[in-house]
Amino acid sequence: MKKILLALQFLTIIPIKVKSADDKEIADSLIYFPIAGLFIGLALAGINGLLGFFNFPRLATDVILIVSLIAITGGMHLDGLADTSDALLSVRNKDEMLKIMRDPHIGVMGVIGIVSILLLKIAFLFSLDPSLVPVGLILMCVLSRWSLVLSLFLFPYARQEGKAKIFSEGINSRIFILAAIIAFVCALVTAGLRGLLILGIITLCACLINKLITKRIGGITGDTLGATGEINETLTLFCTLLI
Repeated sequence: MKKILLALQFLTIIPIKVKSADDKEIADSLIYFPIAGLFIGLALAGINGLLGFFNFPRLATDVILIVSLIAITGGMHLDGLADTSDALLSVRNKDEMLKIMRDPHIGVMGVIGIVSILLLKIAFLFSLDPSLVPVGLILMCVLSRWSLVLSLFLFPYARQEGKAKIFSEGINSRIFILAAIIAFVCALVTAGLRGLLILGIITLCACLINKLITKRIGGITGDTLGATGEINETLTLFCTLLI
């Protein structure tokens, strides 16, 4: 239970205060990142059901859902997307790109990245059959958090320090396999074989994204993990729409 709470503490703004945890326990919380995603997805599905009960307009409901997701997560991944967009879309060397990611100010490319992702999420949600919206919400939250574990396991960390450094140093095959099993079960229960197909697509996409990032800056960072999560949330909705 403590490790699940640590995962929720890291991935959401839910006021959970785990009094003490060593490095191993913090790293082990990666196992439950897909579970934390499941909780977030179920919360969004509940909001969707409540708004549907009161016959809210479809577009308004979809916007509220995306804003609720931002509120629950504290916009953490969007911040990473903005920083990553500013850095990788600049014509700079590795050290300068890493420095840009640390800059608290947002640039034009960061704004474009955030606006694009939010518009795509709302558009894909709006295009889904209403009966598939809960499925899409749950899958996008679970699989995007799974992609963070995958990224940390397969790719080196680009900085000597950073918020995600403890996860990068502590992850191992056991953590990776257990997180993969949880993601597999969640995808299967939520959407059957189609869910597993989407899981495969997200896994492949996460590998490609982080391979490109690693080629540019020598590894991943907390910001690029946020960008990976945002891209894979959007891609999951897109795959749910198509499949």
